[in-house]
Amino acid sequence: MRDLVEQGLSDATRILNSFREDSSCLENMEKALGLILRTYSAGGKVLACGNGGSLCDAMHFAEELTGRFRKGRPPLAALALADPAHLSCVANDFGYDFVFARGVEALGKPGDTLVALSTSGNSPNMVEAVEAAKRREIKSIGLLGKGGGKLASMVDIPFIIDSSRSERIQEMHIKILHLFVEGVEEELFFDK
Repeated sequence: MRDLVEQGLSDATRILNSFREDSSCLENMEKALGLILRTYSAGGKVLACGNGGSLCDAMHFAEELTGRFRKGRPPLAALALADPAHLSCVANDFGYDFVFARGVEALGKPGDTLVALSTSGNSPNMVEAVEAAKRREIKSIGLLGKGGGKLASMVDIPFIIDSSRSERIQEMHIKILHLFVEGVEEELFFDK
């Protein structure tokens, strides 16, 4: 058991260090934070989506924006595309590939930001969501892994985690999401 724990921690440390040492990742953090800040400054909202654990991370991200992260502050407009009635309706009537795209079309407007989480970067419903965002003039941030897949070239700002293991990719995704929230809170409310 100890070897398993040591290996898991070692792998997570390697991936974190790989991210920290990649100047493009740090540049993309600045770009993504700037995009989210411009969205909020213009009165827009952040939409987030993903499948499975990535959807749970999208929900966690949205609730930290609408609720709070570290300190009390006004709520920020954010929504995870996770309503089970919507998901099952669209999956039944249009197909699962469109469950997030229909949400983007219904709720998104130009100037909003979409955060798309996909460990493979190839999920058809995530590809459709990003395409819907483009049609609505919504900028997109992709939290990806496994080389980035199709989404790497589709999103406006890609984060490609250097791992082929979904759990390690998701661990980095949640770190990135927490840094987004922390940066937004500091810039909009506490860095005065």
